[in-house]
Amino acid sequence: MRFFPQPLQLSDSVFTILRDLIHERAGLYYENDKREILADKLTPCVIERGLNSFLDYYYLLKYDALATEEWKLVIDALSVQETFFWRESDALTALVKVLLPQYLAERRGNFAPGGSYSFSSKPLRIWSSACATGEEPLSIGMALEEGGWFERLRIELYASDAATGAIAKARRGVYRDRSFRNFPASLQEKYFTKSELGWQVSSSLHKRIHWNVANLMNGSEIELLSQSDIIFCRNVFIYFSPDSIRKTVDYFYQRMPNRAYLFLGSSESLLKLNSDFDLQEIGGAFVYVKEKAVKSEGL
Repeated sequence: MRFFPQPLQLSDSVFTILRDLIHERAGLYYENDKREILADKLTPCVIERGLNSFLDYYYLLKYDALATEEWKLVIDALSVQETFFWRESDALTALVKVLLPQYLAERRGNFAPGGSYSFSSKPLRIWSSACATGEEPLSIGMALEEGGWFERLRIELYASDAATGAIAKARRGVYRDRSFRNFPASLQEKYFTKSELGWQVSSSLHKRIHWNVANLMNGSEIELLSQSDIIFCRNVFIYFSPDSIRKTVDYFYQRMPNRAYLFLGSSESLLKLNSDFDLQEIGGAFVYVKEKAVKSEGL
């Protein structure tokens, strides 16, 4: 029988400083009424370290030489890895039916002699910036494959998450039936093979994706990824504070090309943050578009 430790007591004062430290390092924000949830999630981490209190754990995370490795465990414990293939697929439709044809038409007119596309030109970079266990970037890859876009454009597909455990699962590429709800059976049969552990994604699709561990609050980890033409950052801002969202979005805006696109989840919005992105409806999906000059301030 698996042992689940009883949550340690987390006082209001320690909750506040621990909550604020997590907010600073990971962007995640716990309101006052979520104190017990935070205590429940972190109790195993505290006990595993042989500590008796959350205050001791706070000092470890803030000052100890082991803090860098411990933060990986904290983010794993706090991350929400609930996702599935073809989630909010209107964004995928907008990508393959509208944005990529536009991109290809512009490149044909601007770069290649005779109006034909050249594979020597700069590749289009797409980044799934909070990919959890990999269902989103694989969905993007399948949509691109089904549309024949890998043959028509040089596309680099990147995927990252702050949780090392989630990326480890994504790199294995094995998925349970739950990940396939609302997913076309024909695509499941085409891109996955049934195994004893679940459904193994095809190596030809899986190897198209560059998998990374990257924390959206760490500029050094997302510096190059943020220069992508298209960023999917869906269903992560629902766990961020407005300040963390604004910081992340501004960082994206500074580094994305002058024509670039940001996809958020259907329940997420930047309208109250006065973002420099312009909200547009493209192919039935709402997309944040960058078409202005880059601002001067950084992260």
